[in-house]
Amino acid sequence: MNQTHPVVVIGAGPVGLAAAAHLIERHEEVRVLEAGPSAGASMTEWGHIKLFSTWRYNIDAAARRLLETPTGDYAGDWEAPRETRLPTGSDMVAEYLKPLAEHPALAPNISYGHRVIHVTRVGVDGKGLDKASSKGRTGSLLLVRTETGTGTVDILARAVIDASGTWHTPNPAGRSGIEALGEREARAAGFITSPLPDPLGADLEQFAGRTILVLGAGHSAANTLISLGRLRQKHPDTQIFWGVRGAASPVRLYGGGAADQLPARGQLGTSLRRFVENGSITILENVALTDMTLGEMLTVGLADGRTLDVDFLVPATGFRPNLEMLSELRLNLDEIVEAPQALAPLIDPEFHSCGTVEAHGERMLAHPEKDFYIVGMKSYGRAPTFLMATGYEQVRSIVASLAGDRVAADLVELELPETGVCSTDLGGSCDLPNSVESAASCSVPEPETAACCGTSEPVTIGFATGTLHGHSELVTDQRA
Repeated sequence: MNQTHPVVVIGAGPVGLAAAAHLIERHEEVRVLEAGPSAGASMTEWGHIKLFSTWRYNIDAAARRLLETPTGDYAGDWEAPRETRLPTGSDMVAEYLKPLAEHPALAPNISYGHRVIHVTRVGVDGKGLDKASSKGRTGSLLLVRTETGTGTVDILARAVIDASGTWHTPNPAGRSGIEALGEREARAAGFITSPLPDPLGADLEQFAGRTILVLGAGHSAANTLISLGRLRQKHPDTQIFWGVRGAASPVRLYGGGAADQLPARGQLGTSLRRFVENGSITILENVALTDMTLGEMLTVGLADGRTLDVDFLVPATGFRPNLEMLSELRLNLDEIVEAPQALAPLIDPEFHSCGTVEAHGERMLAHPEKDFYIVGMKSYGRAPTFLMATGYEQVRSIVASLAGDRVAADLVELELPETGVCSTDLGGSCDLPNSVESAASCSVPEPETAACCGTSEPVTIGFATGTLHGHSELVTDQRA
């Protein structure tokens, strides 16, 4: 019965479409559900941002084969972007995701405007199975409930791959993981911006000459701070405050500078340090935001009694997975990181950077809920060590397992640049964002590898049932 139903993929971003490409390549039925109006809808919201990693690491192998192979009326004439170029979010959508989503083998299988609100089980007799129901669970179907423009729709699936990401579930600005008093009202009133505004573009007029607090100590905070610093060069009455929460040190965000193995990311820290040292940016350390009061400006209250009046607060505070929609599934998640239990120790940001995360596939991502998987940024929970290439390998392994190819599912390999200092808070991804420094232009050379490994080749990490083949002396993480 199950084989007559599709594998449902939630999300038409890079990892979701990669999963779909692998399913098509293995002649599996697939249906992609995307909440937005187009492929890469979330990525479009930060389209002005450049990634740290070049195109070489951002195109999935099965997706590339699909795009380059002629079939029927499709000429297979897609031209891959230059591998050494750093794409923006908009580049990723226009040059890769859009052509992929429009491919005749994939386009009929994507449903836009379908926001998934629940995933649960239904028995072969059509009766419902909640989390507590064990009888009849074996062999049952997964039920995916979506909200659409015309109403609520239930879709049955033999398997579900959740690649919905974390962009729409940002961490609150308040302390201790919860909203500050008045935070919800401040957001509704427009005092709180998106996590990645565009101060030098769409938001220039709004930000020029204003007082702005950027909260956070990851790369998305750095990106916004650098853009604001440049804005201040032309509009010197702009005031910029950088709120660093808890015991986080701003020095950590400066990173490895010229020693960073992703040159664009190293330039990010160098630029930020320069703006801080010349007084363009004022650092506020040990910030614990307790309350917000609305007036002509937003008054931000801190735990130590300080207050600050600002026109805008930029919450570069990271993201977390939306687990509410999965509440009726039997998941095995780490209670701290909120990633699959087997994966959590490998991605803990206190011990790992993007480059030190081992290659992993279906076995590490499996849950007690058979044939349900969380992949991509969301699979890393709250850990900021995800790379897009990691997500591509995740879905390759999972699809191999769903197709009955256990050998291919267990043999996982991953080629990455060595990443140097790596900490970020943008949806849990170390791929991005990158500053708009000239050093991050299309002329940036492909990342070199770290001298620690004594090689000029990218590091390949391969695992077959848990055995490491390749270099392991990668640079460790400094947590933001």
